[in-house]
Amino acid sequence: MRCWCSSATPSRRSTPSAAATCSPTSARPGSPTPSRRSPPTSAATTRWSRRSTTCSTTLSWATPRSPSTPSRPRGPPTTTACAACPGRRSSCGRCCAPTSARRPTPSPASTPSAAGSPPTWPSRYAASSAPAPRSATRTPGRGGDLTAGHIAVLAHTRRDLEQVRTALREAGVPAVITGGQSVFSTDAGADWRALLEAMAQPHRSRLARAAGITAFFGLDGSDLDVGGDPLTDRLSEELRDLALTFAGRGIAAVFETLVSRGLSERVLGTVGGERHLTDLRHLSELLHDAATRERLGLSGLIAWFLDRQREATDATTERTRRIDSDAHAVQLVTIHGSKGLEYPVVLAPSLADRFVGRQAPAVLVYHDDDRERVLHVGDPDARPAALVARHHQEDAGESLRMLYVAMTRARSRLVVWWAAGNNVPHSALHRVLLGRVPGAAGVPDRLEPPSDEDTVRWLRRWADPDIGGPDLARAEPGEPPPLPTRPDPGPLAVRTFTRPVDLLWRRTSYSALTAVAEDPPAVGSEPEVVEKDDEPEIAVPAPEAAAVTPVPSPLAPFASGARFGSLVHAVLEHADPAADDWYAELLRHVTEQLVAWPVALDPEALADALVTVCDSPLGPLAGGRTLRQLPLADRLRELDFELPIGGGDTPVPDPRVLGDVAGLLRQHLPPGDPVLPYAAALADPALGDQVLRGFLTGSVDVVFRVRDGDDERYLICDYKTNWLGPADEPLTAAAYTPDRLAAAMGHSSYPLQALLYAVVLHRFLRWRVPGYDPERHLGGVVYLYLRGMCGPETPVVDGVPCGVFSWRPPAALVVELSDLLDGARVGGAS
Repeated sequence: MRCWCSSATPSRRSTPSAAATCSPTSARPGSPTPSRRSPPTSAATTRWSRRSTTCSTTLSWATPRSPSTPSRPRGPPTTTACAACPGRRSSCGRCCAPTSARRPTPSPASTPSAAGSPPTWPSRYAASSAPAPRSATRTPGRGGDLTAGHIAVLAHTRRDLEQVRTALREAGVPAVITGGQSVFSTDAGADWRALLEAMAQPHRSRLARAAGITAFFGLDGSDLDVGGDPLTDRLSEELRDLALTFAGRGIAAVFETLVSRGLSERVLGTVGGERHLTDLRHLSELLHDAATRERLGLSGLIAWFLDRQREATDATTERTRRIDSDAHAVQLVTIHGSKGLEYPVVLAPSLADRFVGRQAPAVLVYHDDDRERVLHVGDPDARPAALVARHHQEDAGESLRMLYVAMTRARSRLVVWWAAGNNVPHSALHRVLLGRVPGAAGVPDRLEPPSDEDTVRWLRRWADPDIGGPDLARAEPGEPPPLPTRPDPGPLAVRTFTRPVDLLWRRTSYSALTAVAEDPPAVGSEPEVVEKDDEPEIAVPAPEAAAVTPVPSPLAPFASGARFGSLVHAVLEHADPAADDWYAELLRHVTEQLVAWPVALDPEALADALVTVCDSPLGPLAGGRTLRQLPLADRLRELDFELPIGGGDTPVPDPRVLGDVAGLLRQHLPPGDPVLPYAAALADPALGDQVLRGFLTGSVDVVFRVRDGDDERYLICDYKTNWLGPADEPLTAAAYTPDRLAAAMGHSSYPLQALLYAVVLHRFLRWRVPGYDPERHLGGVVYLYLRGMCGPETPVVDGVPCGVFSWRPPAALVVELSDLLDGARVGGAS
């Protein structure tokens, strides 16, 4: 789309074609030709054969009459003809369900206004959506009982659907708006807003009474009127208690307190209660997450909630959750949202209602002569009339496309309505049915409704069975039929839980396995993106080491911390080393990632430091290459895994414990191996006695593919930004010599991480690499301590550069560890 604000006059554009529709006269040659001002049409459509299923259609019409004209007596419900049984004028009861046309005939007082349908139509129309007694209806084409879940109601806007939902619930019919509504814009959102505002100011009687009529307290206007000031005072006192609960234990405790006072029973006792209670609980979880993550008090939480309500759209990620009972309710769907879907029975009550204002819109949307979409934001008073006309023509054409979508959603039955009113002339249904003339393919953009007599005459032509037209029925006011009685469920009792629960099964991670000594938080949330939690600052005793040149660390100016580590990880993950300007590439990603990981630093300084880091040698396991010399094609970044341990979903009867890994280390690692001392750490019961049953989850920073001629091996890499040098001295490469890194590994749980990641890579390559050989393809593990990587001048000790911890575990150790995690007794495991 481009934005246009000039006054160029477009060429004339042809009227939108309606090739997908047909007029009765064109379908039946020789039939009487209607006048050019043919009457507006009612909800009608022809029969379609879609997927070998015949769809029958009911066309209901209503015309205005003067108040003095007596109301016509209401006859029995009109049923549609069975499209699958030629010659029948009523439902056969086997392949289609009778549909009653019960939309009222509007009087002048209820004629649709220019702004839309009359506010009373949803409640009157609700009778058409109420399923009739089971003895009278069968599921179309399926032979089962017709229920609310088989019916869909289509409308142009969500506001219309909300009116229908309200009317259906008042009639006792469950209904749900589908399509991903924001949970903040639901009735539950209004209830939470009223409760939070009243908790913040419980002394204000207006707010206390507003909270009283929410689902949280279950009162109504009559209760407040009868209870008077004493009831208001009691509400204020309860709100003060809830505010104290929030201050001491959080919003989750507030919700559970209300549940203990009968919230669930009260809400579930209403029509649509399961949907409402689900939304209330969903919002409580979102509020709790926001309060704990952003450390919000009550006032801050209210401000956060109001912002979410203002920003709520159908595109929001916080959509209402689907529940089982939604499948048994009438589906309320916008026409646009119904694209590609199909329903047994479709009701479209508002297709004859389309409001088009007399004034041109502030912004015009159309296609220019080159078929490029234009958004015209020029001065409304200076716009050429031709542009306005083009906008209206395309808008009218779009309404025809939406009509096609609405009238092709039904599998077995489609019911549409037509009624004269101010909004009828622009409706696509009215223009298609009454605006076509024989031999013409175009549909007028606007058509005034003809007289009542001409309308009825025209609609009867459409209903001619010889041309396969719809069944025609006059819509009359009516009350919803009685709802089918539910069978007596019999005596109810609490179900006895007899299935044993495997308390040893769990979904864990490397961080969780090594954090057993810490007290887990009592209440917490699970954000989708978390900071790196595997880089603790470790005080490492400095071993005796060979003297190295104290090359300054390029990352020394930047403070340590989990957020800084996450920032650097994200930059190295996304930056492309093949970029023409490596510095510009790093700077762009630093700037982008600072939005997600805000740190007070100079982006240009960090990008410059990372250039130096990426030019540092990675050691012999990587063939002396640098990060810049390993292209993205040879990197598998953020290898997420979910590793079954102890049988996974099918647990082994006798699982292993984490301490069994110690026996494998002692069996396969030679003396002096930097990982061997970790076997002693596994003797700690808190760490070693953990049962390995369930799933191990995590993510490997990157796997490198290192090529040497025709041979290739795979190398695990993990980035670390730990500060290992003294805090009061300049940080240099001397703090990251291989022996110091080995000591740092020994004083942490990184050896366990390296072992687990090696098993992850082993299993991954075993599934993906033809002719996989652990001895040849497992290249080892490198931990890159980025603060010790100082570019080409990085000191090298015994062939290994500073800042790089290199370790290649024996292939037999990795294979047996994989088997041990599966639950087998192997090697030196006890």
